[in-house]
Amino acid sequence: MLESKERMQAVVITKKGGPGVLELQEVPCPRPCSGFVLIRVRAFGLNRAETYFRSGKWGEAHPVSGIECVGQVVEDPSGTFSPGQKVFALMGGLGRTLSGSYGAMVNAPIANVVKVSSDLSWEVLAALPESFATAHACLVDRLRIGAGDRLLVRGGSSALGRAAIVWAKILGAEVIASSRREERFASLSNLGADHPILHEESLAPKIRSLCPGGVDAVLDLIGNRTLLDSMKAVRPGGRVCLAGFLGGGEPLSAFDPLSQMAPSVDLSFFASFLFGTEGVPVPARALQDLVGRVERGELDLSPAHVFRWEELPEAHRMMEENRAEGKIVVLQEGESV
Repeated sequence: MLESKERMQAVVITKKGGPGVLELQEVPCPRPCSGFVLIRVRAFGLNRAETYFRSGKWGEAHPVSGIECVGQVVEDPSGTFSPGQKVFALMGGLGRTLSGSYGAMVNAPIANVVKVSSDLSWEVLAALPESFATAHACLVDRLRIGAGDRLLVRGGSSALGRAAIVWAKILGAEVIASSRREERFASLSNLGADHPILHEESLAPKIRSLCPGGVDAVLDLIGNRTLLDSMKAVRPGGRVCLAGFLGGGEPLSAFDPLSQMAPSVDLSFFASFLFGTEGVPVPARALQDLVGRVERGELDLSPAHVFRWEELPEAHRMMEENRAEGKIVVLQEGESV
């Protein structure tokens, strides 16, 4: 990626370690180049993947982290986006192989940039792209959720889980959402969850008591440790999508489809790093529809916490200690809280 002689402010991973390794520094500005859109970052949502990049759990990552942002176009060599246009940008290697949204400006692959028309505040817009795009892909493309379907969201109090509850209700589904803490039930109900329940490693018996025969679909955000149980919770012909690893990434020690899957179960996986690849576009129309619902007052999708740029280490601590209870947003330098 080309860099200019100009400098910009960025929060940099100085070495692998805890939140204290994040430091505000001056780094070279990215330069406009073919296939990319140069964006002035206004705010970004924090994601658990970024804590893994910082700690080294997921191998090597770019020193300037950040996998999503909302901002304004500085330059697009292709002419697709106009200077000043508000955009969402997410994934496409941001923060992993490319300089990410923890910088004042970012070069994002054009396939991973979508226009957004809105007068909502930067902090509200920043709470939407990654979580809601991912949830939409899981529910619509993988699980094919429709009106009247019964959906179990495992990990419902996470940012992605909350986004999934919102989309599921828009799609007309009945939602069961699990959480480790009963005090979070009220907020899940406010989002539309019909049946908040306590998280257990073995939820299938409880689910089948609520829904004899099993639910239509499960969105499992806990990971491999609950996947087998999730498959026991669906009806014959039901769907399961694995889209998170809140419970850790340890692989299954054994897997026997004949005894551990319901008949004809549809098992799939989705991760947001797929956005921008062939056949997996960022759902631009769905995100704009969501923005419209917020503007009309139909939904309140304000972030749970808003930090300034220089407070990013504390934001990382909050996420790692599971204190967020919703989306964490960081405002870039010069923006007000």
